[in-house]
Amino acid sequence: MALLRPFLLLAVALLASFRPSAAEIRVTEVRSDGRTIIPFDEFGFTHNGVLELNVSGITLSEDSANVDQLGFFLSTRDAWIHVVQQLQDHEITCPLESSLVKNVYSLDQLKNPNPNPSGLSIPRSSSFGTVFSQHDPGQYTLVFANCVRGLRISMTVRSAMYNRDARTGRPAYLSTGAAALPLIYFLLFLAYAALAAVWVAVLLRKRLAAFRIHYFMLAVVILKALNLLCEAEDKSYIERTGSAHGWDVLFYIFSFLKGISLFTLIVLIGTGWSFLKPYLQDRDKKVLMVVIPLQVVANIAQVAIDESSPYARDWVNWKKVFLLVDVVCCCAVLFPIVWSIKNLREAARTDGKAAVNLMKLTLFRQYYVVVICYIYFTRVVVYALVTITSYRYFWTSVVAGELATLAFYIFTGYKFKPEVHNPYFVIDDEEEEAAAEALKLDDEFEL
Repeated sequence: MALLRPFLLLAVALLASFRPSAAEIRVTEVRSDGRTIIPFDEFGFTHNGVLELNVSGITLSEDSANVDQLGFFLSTRDAWIHVVQQLQDHEITCPLESSLVKNVYSLDQLKNPNPNPSGLSIPRSSSFGTVFSQHDPGQYTLVFANCVRGLRISMTVRSAMYNRDARTGRPAYLSTGAAALPLIYFLLFLAYAALAAVWVAVLLRKRLAAFRIHYFMLAVVILKALNLLCEAEDKSYIERTGSAHGWDVLFYIFSFLKGISLFTLIVLIGTGWSFLKPYLQDRDKKVLMVVIPLQVVANIAQVAIDESSPYARDWVNWKKVFLLVDVVCCCAVLFPIVWSIKNLREAARTDGKAAVNLMKLTLFRQYYVVVICYIYFTRVVVYALVTITSYRYFWTSVVAGELATLAFYIFTGYKFKPEVHNPYFVIDDEEEEAAAEALKLDDEFEL
């Protein structure tokens, strides 16, 4: 039991770290795995849930192993916590014995009724297929239990979890909490398409005052819109067929371009490129040289996480890499804004244009605060929503994150829009004196 405990605790951690996924049809290769608990996929079932499980090429490291303690089961997070408690209290010796889990298939059903002289408990390279109907709604994880100490197993697992439509009977391969995502992503695509159209109209009307960065901002909005369109199609195909049919590739491409362009835009605005100066300093270039490769790594990690189940040996490592890189990128993009604020504070005292620099300073301070709020909301608050809301309302965390992103785009465009008569340079003497007084009070401000 002492040997089982580390694996059980690891399984609890894995189950707790799950986020509701699309759970498309997935094929997983298990090779000589000796883990006590092997989690595969998670899915939110309705009253008409179905699990299709096909396992082939089952081979055991010990020919005479007790296969009664090998099998697949479904469990919710809450039920699994109680199962672990039952194991620790020695009420049961294997999760398959608990009444809190739903046993899908036990390998003792593969026993050879007429064992051959070699003493094999099941035929070598056995296979089976089963269809399990799930009528109790909930968020369930498909898990394989191996309660035979020292036994290693190899097999190919094909799992398909879906909910049948009550009216048509057709399968819907999206988890119940993600069923609304195709429509949500498409509506968001329309919103960004409209935002891009508005920005094009602004650039055409004020093209004499437009800088290169304004056109770069347009490119970022277009990439975001295409990213949402591909994600809507990706989720739509998965819902109908269980497979993305190539839309996931387009989604990853545009997600990669959108991620790099967005962080690059924040760095360029933070350095004041085009607004304060037509060039980048060496330290600004170094930030870009750090952020862009990190975004490449983050996107690779995201693909590895999405395309593999928690069974994959490197799944947890890739998840950690993605979180670490994301945090580093978020911190890196703040430095250029801090540098610009510092430079504006110094310039406001030396070049005789206190009011001009004070207004620019106020703008960059506002942008700094908004960037921090955007990062905090999309990285912390959204994750909190995923963990505290019911699996049926997983889509609410997606909507919250996307609306925060849309608000950030609108704020950036509004504050840094092209102006023919730049208000920063139309300041009279009274405003200049007021700005000088404000700069005296500004010394108390600390980031």
